Amino acid sequence: MQPSGGGELKRTPLYEAHLALGARMVEFAGWLMPVQYTGILEEHRAVRERAGLFDISHMGEMELRGKGALRFLQRALTNDASRLATGQAQYTLLCNHKGGVIDDLLVYRRGEERYLLVVNAANTGKDYQWLSGLEPDAELVDLSMDTALLALQGPSSQDILCRLTSIDLASLSYYCSIEGQVGGVEALISRTGYTGEDGFELFVPWETAPDLWRRILEVGKEDGLIPVGLGARDTLRLEAAMPLHGHELDETITPLEAGLTRFVDFNKADFVGKEALLQQREGTLERGLIGLAMEEAGIPRHGYPILSKGKEVGGVTSGTYSPTLNRPIAMGYVQHSYIEEGTELEVLIHGRPRRARVVRLPFYERKRRVG
Repeated sequence: MQPSGGGELKRTPLYEAHLALGARMVEFAGWLMPVQYTGILEEHRAVRERAGLFDISHMGEMELRGKGALRFLQRALTNDASRLATGQAQYTLLCNHKGGVIDDLLVYRRGEERYLLVVNAANTGKDYQWLSGLEPDAELVDLSMDTALLALQGPSSQDILCRLTSIDLASLSYYCSIEGQVGGVEALISRTGYTGEDGFELFVPWETAPDLWRRILEVGKEDGLIPVGLGARDTLRLEAAMPLHGHELDETITPLEAGLTRFVDFNKADFVGKEALLQQREGTLERGLIGLAMEEAGIPRHGYPILSKGKEVGGVTSGTYSPTLNRPIAMGYVQHSYIEEGTELEVLIHGRPRRARVVRLPFYERKRRVG
């Protein structure tokens, strides 16, 4: 299949199901997507306390297969894909020659010289073109319009999913996947997510998604499972300090500036952007990503200036009211001399500076489930 192009807004296979549930639909990355059902605060708290079900079928999926697949991934991406055993997943970055982040993505090893790449919806076409331009010595296939993706997230997610599969989910480790049936549907089940909670992402054939969505909601009803939209997905990922491409990451921001150096393996052979990143590592970083907790009223938003004693020293990349912390929070980039935890800064909100303090990231970290 060729990469999906532009034109009118695309719809996931669950579009009608969202309308039936009363979702408010918005445009996102070229798709019509549910931003909320009952309300962002309620949906956010459901995921933190019980479980939520997300339609993330807008995400892009590509498969790289053939004898040169691993060799190509090592050249195209920053992390070391050779460490992956079959079934394991890895967070990694696709950089340009200047070290800027074209996209952040997950790579799954599906088998011998067979890998699944899961990329951001807004970047699917761009990523496909960039990877193709690097002349892969393996077959690159865009599966985005054949693959639906559901995310079941929250502390009750394992108990709920166990009712629909015979797979021993308790033995499935974080960032690992397994193939099997869920509710009678063949799926790739992955213990991953974008909320900061335990949970699973289910890759299934496009046409099977509506029935599986309905069945998961049915079996999870007794646990308080509800559908969750992109609004709460954003507040959840922000509390967990997970970057969003186009905000914390873009082609002018490097992994080192974003605090993602641990996902760059400088020990492997040459990869795109390595020389620029080595130069930056050996020099002095001019800016860095910080977390901010507001100490005065006001919600920081993307693009708001960050000040130190009235002088602009950076800008907000993402901001919201945190339902879990019961206060406004933000992430943003500032000059490197202002990144230390405890540094007092201000955010310019509607023309007025509001006090904030640099805090350690993430803002929220879940308690790990034992057994």
